[in-house]
Amino acid sequence: MSVATDNLTPQQAKLLNAARRGDETAFGALVDPRRPELHAHCYRMLGSLDDAEDALQEALLRAWRGLPRFEGRSSLRSWLYRIATNACLTLIEKRPKRVLPIDYGPSSIDPHDAVREPPTESVWIEPYPDEQLAVEDGPAAPEARYEQRESLELAFVAALQHLPPNQRAALIMREVLGFSALEVAEALETTTASVNSALQRARKLVDERLPAQSQQTTLRQLGDERLSEIVGEYMRALEQGDVESIVAMLTDDASWSMPPQPGWFHGHGAIVDFLVAHPFRLRWRDIPARASGQLAIGRYSWDDQRGTYRAHVLDVLTLRGEQISAVTAFIDRELFAHLGLPDELPPDG
Repeated sequence: MSVATDNLTPQQAKLLNAARRGDETAFGALVDPRRPELHAHCYRMLGSLDDAEDALQEALLRAWRGLPRFEGRSSLRSWLYRIATNACLTLIEKRPKRVLPIDYGPSSIDPHDAVREPPTESVWIEPYPDEQLAVEDGPAAPEARYEQRESLELAFVAALQHLPPNQRAALIMREVLGFSALEVAEALETTTASVNSALQRARKLVDERLPAQSQQTTLRQLGDERLSEIVGEYMRALEQGDVESIVAMLTDDASWSMPPQPGWFHGHGAIVDFLVAHPFRLRWRDIPARASGQLAIGRYSWDDQRGTYRAHVLDVLTLRGEQISAVTAFIDRELFAHLGLPDELPPDG
């Protein structure tokens, strides 16, 4: 079968022809540059790093097997995104919806609710490693309404998970990645009219769930120096158990959640009760980080047996102006490796 090359560079056409003859090295050279952005796409669709990796591997396997049917009439990028999107849609049918604790149930009053048994199967959204964001392409076309980093913020990814799968795919492909309505329709095997209708409904639901201002806008307005001060104040207050300072940093309606624990707290009183009952009883060292395009802090608790501070919880901060409106504290040591953070810190001094 001949391959149209109008949408391929000469190098891509050469690699494609070699891959179609069974050259796996050529296939790798063809698709590897797209891996980071495809992984980010799968994450937006699924809200989970592990699920995103599973979907990406399935998508690449489908692409390898589907090479004989790729005629080069669409761009390689469009073809790969079509396959990845459908791999995600298949996985969504098999996995529970990912949410944040504030969407899972009502806030807690008793601080001991924070240590209830988590659900047996993970249902939580996970943060995305910031170090992978820099290698992702920018918006593909003027139609893209959302910045790449903005589209990986916790609030945006959480809002996406409330959309029906096809609406989720349509919104991401059209307004994050900038594909045309026709390309989206072809990927989802539907009509442009259906895509536009789905987009209208999806925009409404997502806009209702998003804060008035994205974290990217807030971070730019505050600037690096002020952001560094906020992180430093936060780490000092938590390490020293300074209740007054923590309260001063929180908005009146702040929330504090701890995936995979289902319990979460709303407002100063409940948050302080929880901090005093649990985190403030431990000895901590903290280091600054970034995740999902947001401020984050890697928190390490003292381990007497090992004589070191061990990775314990990743706090992702959501800011409203200079104050913290939400702390999403992910209790998952594996996240530290994903973010390039050490597993242990040495003793003080």
